[in-house]
Amino acid sequence: MQKIVDELKSLITLKNTTDIGDIILIVAKEPQMLMYAYVNDIERDTSRKDEWWHISFTMLTVPLQRVTWTLRTAQMTGEDIFTMGGEERFVQAVDFGVKNTPADISKHQKKVFKHSGLKRIK
Repeated sequence: MQKIVDELKSLITLKNTTDIGDIILIVAKEPQMLMYAYVNDIERDTSRKDEWWHISFTMLTVPLQRVTWTLRTAQMTGEDIFTMGGEERFVQAVDFGVKNTPADISKHQKKVFKHSGLKRIK
């Protein structure tokens, strides 16, 4: 499993944190699975002494499947490969790059319009 994770990390930029709204990569050895999911919610599991979280996500499959796993921080941020039912799993959020702020977007739009070569008709 570590070899698979290392290869994926060389192909995909991953984040060190997981937040609501993130797309996560899920890898499982058995059953063999590689998929993306959308993080719907993250809630602290107050019934446990250590830091555990209920992470609810929607697997981006057809049909969509909504599930909740209870994971430690290291498990939901890609620090640990963990087991569920005796089978290895890996979860980490995908980094899609820098998010544009509205100011950045408007600057870009002005540049595109300015250099588009369009002429205004009066």
